[in-house]
Amino acid sequence: MSPLANHRFLKMNGLGNEITVLDLRGSAHVVGAAEARAIAVDPRSRFDQLMVLHDPVSPGTDAYLRIYNTDGSESGACGNGTRCVAWAMVTDPVMSRPADGGLVLETKAGLLPVTQVSETVFTVDMGPPRLDWNEIPLRDPYPDTRAVAVDTHLPEHPELRTASAVGMGNPHAVFWVGDAAAYDLAAIGPVLEHDPAFPERANISFAQVVGPDRVILRVWERGVGETRACGSASCATLVAGARKGLTGRRATISLPGGDLVIAWRESDGHVLMTGATELEHEGFLSPVVFAGAA
Repeated sequence: MSPLANHRFLKMNGLGNEITVLDLRGSAHVVGAAEARAIAVDPRSRFDQLMVLHDPVSPGTDAYLRIYNTDGSESGACGNGTRCVAWAMVTDPVMSRPADGGLVLETKAGLLPVTQVSETVFTVDMGPPRLDWNEIPLRDPYPDTRAVAVDTHLPEHPELRTASAVGMGNPHAVFWVGDAAAYDLAAIGPVLEHDPAFPERANISFAQVVGPDRVILRVWERGVGETRACGSASCATLVAGARKGLTGRRATISLPGGDLVIAWRESDGHVLMTGATELEHEGFLSPVVFAGAA
């Protein structure tokens, strides 16, 4: 039986992006891919991203985060999930509170400082974007990742032959379109996610620029599917838009689940994401869901 059976979880969301939070600090257990998939199957704990807290690794940090997608694969970043973890560490009575009210969380992609703006709103410093082709990563060398050719040709959508590529702890491909609502993401998303140009697959964004300070966005997340919000994709879109002169360095990104405010700081190149969180319910993982986990 999995040691996760009967373990407490929080079901949260960041603008509708479904997040489940597990606190494994004090335990040596690392969630396996099969366990993550099993947790995602249960409607009570269903997630787009599973955020698992472990004991801190680096000095000066409050926790180490492992992030899982619905298919059990790991991700290096999840902005909406990081805000949910911050809320839990500040507010949830069972989880320890930071001494000074601030947080520094760590993932395999780096450190994520978090500040609280209001009771449910947090700002996450997502760090600098990765803009070199080998850091995103892309299959082929590109001197300019603002326009990357994809191998997949969709004859009915010639505008989807190039994308802006950005790494935000995970690879993102941003397609600039006239109407983000006009695309069947369930059909197109998985094709572009697995395009050979992206050796680690990619999060696929359809971005409609309304003005220099607002973009309408829909996202197909690798290993998940279409989600109501994606924080790292919003960050990647703002960076890509600013690099192409389509937006300023600060804009509201409007997703199906709501708005995120993204700012690309000039002083150090870090990307800041501000948005709300919501606790839906808490519960305990049923032993039944792990019966077939393998």
